[in-house]
Amino acid sequence: MEEYQKYLDPKVLNKIGSLELKARLIVEGYISGLHKSPYHGFSVEFAQHREYVPGDDIRHIDWKVYGKSDRYYIKQYEEETNLISYFLVDSSASMQYSSGEMSKYEYASHIVAALSYLVLEQQDAAGLFLFDKEVKKILPASSNPAHLKDIAHSLSSVVPSEKTTLGGVLHDICSRMRKRGLVVILSDFFDDVEKTLAGLRHFRHRKHDVILFHILDPHEVHFPLQRTTLFEGLEEENLKILANPRALRKAYLQEIQHFLRELKSGCIANRIDYVQFTTDQPLDVALSAYLANRTKTARI
Repeated sequence: MEEYQKYLDPKVLNKIGSLELKARLIVEGYISGLHKSPYHGFSVEFAQHREYVPGDDIRHIDWKVYGKSDRYYIKQYEEETNLISYFLVDSSASMQYSSGEMSKYEYASHIVAALSYLVLEQQDAAGLFLFDKEVKKILPASSNPAHLKDIAHSLSSVVPSEKTTLGGVLHDICSRMRKRGLVVILSDFFDDVEKTLAGLRHFRHRKHDVILFHILDPHEVHFPLQRTTLFEGLEEENLKILANPRALRKAYLQEIQHFLRELKSGCIANRIDYVQFTTDQPLDVALSAYLANRTKTARI
């Protein structure tokens, strides 16, 4: 099995195969609901002319061609994909942390591969941004089914490293997006919350629909350590602290809970889906539950 194929888990793909991932909010002036539109496409590109026949919409007559040929011709268009989903994946050093079988980066990559599969099955388009303190890799959006292999390969080609500055890099990525769509961001979000929220608001200001997948290791949430432990800063060189975790536990849990509440409430205030996953959760169960709930709440 090639390295990239590890992210294409048949169990996960089968579990979510009957579900949908669609935008809830206004995108390009239309509402992309969870039901397929009979008119497939938000916007269209000119393809060719054909001669007018009775019953055609006269609004599509090309009057410039008529002026030159004295014949009526209709502009034909190729419909673009129904929706563009942009997947933004944090590949900074902290995402490499793992207390179990899977790192946060690997867990996020499995989610992106699964959701990309879903998006492409819907004949929508998926694009990918990998970042740490800056954008490291861009895979332009495509609705070609073969694009799934490109996405999985890009995810597997990166080794998480470097620091991250979420606020700045989110602004940068947003400025690179030419079309509105569904923006799915996957990170541990260990950075200044206010700066992160400012970056997220940039996407909302541009009318993107946004989902935030907060990927954490269970040890980061519950801090179950008991014995004296050497703590190392993954994004801070030479930061090492030997400490008794039991002496730190109360203060740490207060701090992490405050961080989680602040980020979640900021997302809710800006109409951003906030979803927390820990890497010990079975991915097929966690992801299918979220998608089913998103579908349910969108239909109410």
